[in-house]
Amino acid sequence: MQSNPNRREFLQGLGAAAAGLYLEPTRLLASAAPTAPVAIARCAAYGPEVVTTLAGMFDQLGGFEKLVTGKTVAVKINVTGSARERLHGMPQGRTYWVHPQVVSATVHLLGKAGARRIRLLESPTVSKARTLEEFLLEAQWQPSDFTRAASGVELENTNFPGPAKKYTRLWVPGGGLLFKAYDVNRSYEDCDVFVSLTKLKEHSTTGITGAMKNSFGIPPTTIYGEGAGQDEPSREPGGARAMLHEGKRQPPRSALPELDPQSPRDPGYRVPRATVDLAAARPIHLAVIDGIETVAGGEGPWVKNMRRVRPGLLIAGRNCVTTDAVATALMGFDPMADRGTAPFETCDSTLRLAEQVGLGTRDLRRIEVLGLPIKKATIAFRRA
Repeated sequence: MQSNPNRREFLQGLGAAAAGLYLEPTRLLASAAPTAPVAIARCAAYGPEVVTTLAGMFDQLGGFEKLVTGKTVAVKINVTGSARERLHGMPQGRTYWVHPQVVSATVHLLGKAGARRIRLLESPTVSKARTLEEFLLEAQWQPSDFTRAASGVELENTNFPGPAKKYTRLWVPGGGLLFKAYDVNRSYEDCDVFVSLTKLKEHSTTGITGAMKNSFGIPPTTIYGEGAGQDEPSREPGGARAMLHEGKRQPPRSALPELDPQSPRDPGYRVPRATVDLAAARPIHLAVIDGIETVAGGEGPWVKNMRRVRPGLLIAGRNCVTTDAVATALMGFDPMADRGTAPFETCDSTLRLAEQVGLGTRDLRRIEVLGLPIKKATIAFRRA
């Protein structure tokens, strides 16, 4: 396993300031939060144009040869809920999952840029599948499309410890907002580069789904699921991550308890904080957001009044907060909004929390947008 200079430099960059940022109400000035460009492009359909469009966007962002050549790249895909649940009978990739064509295109381009090993990761919440391949086959995906897209491609269901047979502990710089550390599959630590590959959509708990919210799927349900063991992780997936949502119980004794058991049990308070913790503990080097076809109103078919929408967009960036801020604006929302204002009517803003702990800026005035201007690409999701 090669050293991880990207992650090490990121953590060092937080420095001494980060040690105090998580201690509310100590806050980082928004003007001091880092920024990075975000690329936006039109892409009308899931076909060969996905590869060419993403290739152009990656070039706009400076290319990724230096970032990934000879490295192990972990890609967290966004496939939530059941492998069989669909909206109006439509394939999940055309509604609430990242589309397999976007996965294949990203894998191909990472391989072309020189990645030595590419690992697709996910920890499904509603499945007894032991492998990620089995889960995706249930959804009528073809995992072989990914393994053929580049050399050295692997898939892993990160609900389980995997070949290491032991979970690892990801510590949150500065002490964390909800937990000091999270016990996870080693694949999230044993990588040089981490990619969040997600969907442009709203979320019933956090307002939006983006690159950071995709990281909420990192913790295994065998430890943070409602059916996890009391002393040790369960051997089977433990259902939804209720410990991170409502906090009705603590993780197994083998993992760390939350920082403050007396803190609010409100999911609108807890989930944004867990999301920011995870985005800090496992830094995101590249965010790719599939907005070609998606949904408005929620994150999955279990949300009432969820509906299809076709923005025809792809979004990519090197900073998860700036990328999510631009994605929020493209959905017709103000990334500077906070609790009580759309899309954060019933939750704290993940963008604000991430900005305050120094992960990135949400201020569009400080974000360079490459390619398509925001004003020419905005889709008002609430009116779609």
